[in-house]
Amino acid sequence: MAEAILKAERITGVSVRSAGISAYPGAPVSGHSAALIREVGFDEPGTSSPADREAVEWADLILTMTDAHKRMLERSVREASGKTFTLNAYTGVGEWDIADPYGGSKEEYRQTFEELRQAISVLADSLRRNM
Repeated sequence: MAEAILKAERITGVSVRSAGISAYPGAPVSGHSAALIREVGFDEPGTSSPADREAVEWADLILTMTDAHKRMLERSVREASGKTFTLNAYTGVGEWDIADPYGGSKEEYRQTFEELRQAISVLADSLRRNM
């Protein structure tokens, strides 16, 4: 969902990719995520990709929803340290994690979507000012 929200901002000079800590390469995005993305008219979601060494090397900045995700990535791919932050900490939107709705209800996905949208709006404004 975060990828779709940030891509919809269409920020010149910014490339966006999503990768999951426990993602299976090529697996479809969760049904609730895909439904919400379509509901708001964003680009059709692709398939999942793992947060592996290649993804880390590609990225200049890595933003996670939770501190646990951040720590797991930094432990599994040493190069992630120093360029990985939680989205809320990076944007200053909040001190807490954005809940990972995986396996939850559509309403839980909707709540996470709105939290992501708020934080990514702040991120997008910052990126535009600094690009």
